[in-house]
Amino acid sequence: MVLKILSRALRVTIVVVVVLVLLWWFGMRMPGKNVSKAGPLSPDEVVLREELRANVQELAGKIGERNMWHYAALNATADFIEDSFSQAGLRTRRDSYEMRGQSCHNIEAEIPGNRPEIIVIGAHYDSVFGSPGANDNGSGMAATLALARRFASAKPKHTLRFVAFVNEEPPYFLSGEMGSLVYARGCKERGDKISAMISLETIGYFSDAPHSQTYPSPGLGVFYPNVGNFIGFVSNVKSRALLRRVIALFRKHGKVPSEGASLPAFIPGVSWSDQWSFWQHGYPAIMVTDTAPFRYPYYHSSNDTPDKLDYDRFTLVVSGMEKVIEDLDKL
Repeated sequence: MVLKILSRALRVTIVVVVVLVLLWWFGMRMPGKNVSKAGPLSPDEVVLREELRANVQELAGKIGERNMWHYAALNATADFIEDSFSQAGLRTRRDSYEMRGQSCHNIEAEIPGNRPEIIVIGAHYDSVFGSPGANDNGSGMAATLALARRFASAKPKHTLRFVAFVNEEPPYFLSGEMGSLVYARGCKERGDKISAMISLETIGYFSDAPHSQTYPSPGLGVFYPNVGNFIGFVSNVKSRALLRRVIALFRKHGKVPSEGASLPAFIPGVSWSDQWSFWQHGYPAIMVTDTAPFRYPYYHSSNDTPDKLDYDRFTLVVSGMEKVIEDLDKL
């Protein structure tokens, strides 16, 4: 009997080890040489830092909580985003839909390319009920605006679309009323050839404290750091090729540590943003994130204010993503 129990335990252990090895090999082993710590800001990055700081302050400081319960603030945010795109010289389009008698707006700025493929860079601009949303997702929205400004005069091969999505937060999260799902559905109906979608989601908080980083599954902690000093790149299994391409390009230029994972979408956190909407319509999409609730102590709270962000490392993420977009366009 004892031998049978030991034999069964050994078989279970072998299966678990094999699964973990396969998971690491196919989903967690990422290309490119990673850096161990954040580098200094260049003069251009110092300018970018202050631009990001100003954008976050406008969104989470001046406007504050913005959602369907604070509808005037939500619309003021849409106006601010549209004005920001326009001031950069970009043509904008409101992708609007009605929800219980009120209009909701995704805001799009497009830079046409000479190829049919489209690269979408987007972030949601609403905040959860009860929160000013500096990191979630003022950081992602500020980054989207800053990146759009830097490509405004470009002549890309691919069409570049910078999109601000409404209604990502509960109760619309992962539902038919989620702004990005409405947008992605429209893209599919038009036959848009989206070759890559990058969702910028909660990207401004970093920590060097031991055990500042947790994970949705205990097994993931075996493969990743327990210190929250990195930016994360996440996708479902079908978007693995895009994820690996993006993280390789980021590590080629980036000056902040990065980690990546291509995992089944049912694992908590993997589908928790606007990339999920594009997966529903067959488009490859990834999320760039500081991992939100698995690191950020002020997640979905009234304390998610502009002073909580690490603007130097936030800037290095955005600067690295600028290079990623440039290189993706060359492929």
